[in-house]
Amino acid sequence: MRAFQVESHEAIPSLTTLPKPQPTSGQVLIKIAACGLNFADLLMIKGKYQDTPPTPFIIGLEIAGTVEALGPGTDGPAVGTRVAVYAGQGGLAEYGCFAANRCVTLPDNMSFNDAAGFQIAYGTSHVALDHKARLQPGETLLVTGAAGGVGLTAVEIGKLMGARVIACARGADKLEIARQAGADHLIDATSEDIREACKALGGLDVVYDPVGGEQFKAAFRACNPGARVIPIGFASGDVPQIPANHLLVKNIDVIGLYWGGYLKFRPEVLTDSMCTLFGWYAQGHLRPHISHVLPLEQADEALELLRQRKSTGKVVVTPT
Repeated sequence: MRAFQVESHEAIPSLTTLPKPQPTSGQVLIKIAACGLNFADLLMIKGKYQDTPPTPFIIGLEIAGTVEALGPGTDGPAVGTRVAVYAGQGGLAEYGCFAANRCVTLPDNMSFNDAAGFQIAYGTSHVALDHKARLQPGETLLVTGAAGGVGLTAVEIGKLMGARVIACARGADKLEIARQAGADHLIDATSEDIREACKALGGLDVVYDPVGGEQFKAAFRACNPGARVIPIGFASGDVPQIPANHLLVKNIDVIGLYWGGYLKFRPEVLTDSMCTLFGWYAQGHLRPHISHVLPLEQADEALELLRQRKSTGKVVVTPT
């Protein structure tokens, strides 16, 4: 099979040919139809992600495809079942063996491309806004990086949960995509003062921030008393330092979230969230935005779209 593999953290990943894997006990063999890319893939290539596997490894955290075989003693899902899997690695390949208990059966109306980019982005936003921030109808939510993979889902879910959503992104084209996802107010990060724009709108009750850096600092300073701030990631490359005295004075909560980490200590949080999200999709409430779909032989170009922030929503690679 063909696979896009990291040989070392100093080398550029490359397309290579490997033996087709065989599932062991507790695993299923999946013929991969689509792989959703994430910013974490870029970090894994450099060995800077918290769950980077030892080299060599195949990148690609989340996939969708069809079960082709079961490992010894594995009960299901049955051969032929359409599934999505948060795998952690192995997605940029034609086949992969994954834990059967991580497979989620797809709604009949969900395409493989939608499914491949669904779990991490929507799961992160839903757990952040519902389980962590306890977002309430009528509250004001700011989403930075609002046209990106996770940001756009936060706009969509925040609106679905009844919040007033402020979307912050770079440039008119990206802001228009956020508006179409449900944003009530738009802030152009390239030309507007984020703090002043948010304060003029009455301040912030919840901040969802995958960017970090100056945008985090501006949003933090626009928070209302009792606000909740959720650092999702640091796409700017700048991890902000949080002034603890401001937390004290304004009774602000800063809430960390690593979505994948729940698999290790409270997997039911993710399971319950996925049930809600797939239900919303089946009912037509969620509409994943995929800006680019590229074949496996252009995986390096797909990753470069993320690196250069030229994508909106998700980038998907189709191995077969």
